[in-house]
Amino acid sequence: MDRPTKPYSEVKTMLGTAIDAWEKLVGYIRFYYEIDEIWAEGKPTHKHKNNLYFKRSGKSLTTLCLREGFFIVCITLGKSERDKFDEQREDFSETVRKQYDESEILHDGMWLGFEVRDDSLNDDFIRFLKIKRKPNRKNLPESMEKCGCLDIGMTHQDITKSIL
Repeated sequence: MDRPTKPYSEVKTMLGTAIDAWEKLVGYIRFYYEIDEIWAEGKPTHKHKNNLYFKRSGKSLTTLCLREGFFIVCITLGKSERDKFDEQREDFSETVRKQYDESEILHDGMWLGFEVRDDSLNDDFIRFLKIKRKPNRKNLPESMEKCGCLDIGMTHQDITKSIL
């Protein structure tokens, strides 16, 4: 169920030291992709209760799952995307290559999930995003309302500085 977005102050408190990685990743997606953001907040006792989905035309780019002190980046790779990964394999960190090798290929693709506590893997996540979908936006619109609904507490200049 889609609900109003969690206020940035709550996201920041919840993520703790992982907030820098969150801001850079969400900032990157907003800067380079024209994409729908869907905030899903489930029951407080449910393990998937705070998720941010990035989708366009029914296809998922990535899902970010908030947890206490960290978040999880979920990426699903189809056959052609796995082939692209294999071509670029050496550009990815050992951590990502190991997770990829240990993941099972299911009927709907390979599902990868990474716990993020700092921004050490952000470059790898950005490579995955580029494999999934070519960036389709060059600059943020003047109004933040036109490029997503999640208040990440950053201005246009802050986002630009953090990802360039």
